[in-house]
Amino acid sequence: MLNYTLRRLVMAIPTLIFISLVIFLLLELAPGDPLADMPLTIPPDVREKIRLSMGLGEAMHIRYLKWLTNFFVTEPLYWTDALFGTDFAEGRQRILSFQTRSPVFMTIAERLPQTLLVVGSGFLFGLLIAVPIGIYSAYRQYSWFDQIGTFVSMVGFSVPVFVTGVVLIVVFSVWLGWFPSIYDTTLKVTDWASFWQQIRQMVLPVFVLALYFAAQISRYMRAAMLDNLNQDYVRTARAKGVGEGQVVLVHVLRNSLIPVVTVVMLLIPGVFTGAIITENVFKVNGLGQQLLLSIQGNDAPMVLTISFVFAILIVLFNLIADIVYGLLDPRIRYD
Repeated sequence: MLNYTLRRLVMAIPTLIFISLVIFLLLELAPGDPLADMPLTIPPDVREKIRLSMGLGEAMHIRYLKWLTNFFVTEPLYWTDALFGTDFAEGRQRILSFQTRSPVFMTIAERLPQTLLVVGSGFLFGLLIAVPIGIYSAYRQYSWFDQIGTFVSMVGFSVPVFVTGVVLIVVFSVWLGWFPSIYDTTLKVTDWASFWQQIRQMVLPVFVLALYFAAQISRYMRAAMLDNLNQDYVRTARAKGVGEGQVVLVHVLRNSLIPVVTVVMLLIPGVFTGAIITENVFKVNGLGQQLLLSIQGNDAPMVLTISFVFAILIVLFNLIADIVYGLLDPRIRYD
């Protein structure tokens, strides 16, 4: 397993470099100018100096190599200096945002906690809901519970999250006034009153995300359970007198989790990068909202860095999924 993990990590390096190159070229070839939002009264010579200060006067391949070096060398050195009090990164230029001229990773660090809190809670609740629903729906196939679960899953998967979010805002914020429609990122939890306010403002975005995640996971869970419930080993276990609970929750569930692991692992990177649409509907000051604002403002360093972090997370969690396969199924070997 260790050798397999090391091989996959080595193979991931050229894959990630190729992905970063593709993202960089897409941003370079896309229409738009990072100076477009600046006042037209700025003289051309001053505008050109601003462009040069942003590094836009250099050749395309030079800017890409500089970004790659900053991402893999300079930024880790800054993290090392912050942790251990060293000065390895002294004088080195960090990855700077075109819009704010501040380090990109500082913006990511500021917005990540909000994303993890809201999107992470939605994913966790969705997972906790989806697995039991998928198991019971498969065990009671075509029952009223299965029919309702299928209907809700289809609605959650088919209806866009921005439609679900707007409907919830209209019903529960505008009509009933139970929950706030805008997420207050400046709220500090210091007592029970502020804690309750934090819970109230999280209800709607967490519910929208939980429904979206649960709709996907429960369908995969149900399909995997149905496939394994009809296997020969299940009939053999029942013929030997093994209890129904042990058959379903131990033998069938363990084998059914193997394909579901892939879905869950591919959804986890979205927890870190944020739900772009949902964060913008509820005005959550997270990474998803930052990514959309950066795309609108032609902030190439911010878009490139966040997108590349997302790619790293996908590759990493694909590797974790393969390792979990070996733990769930003893037949899988990577030697």
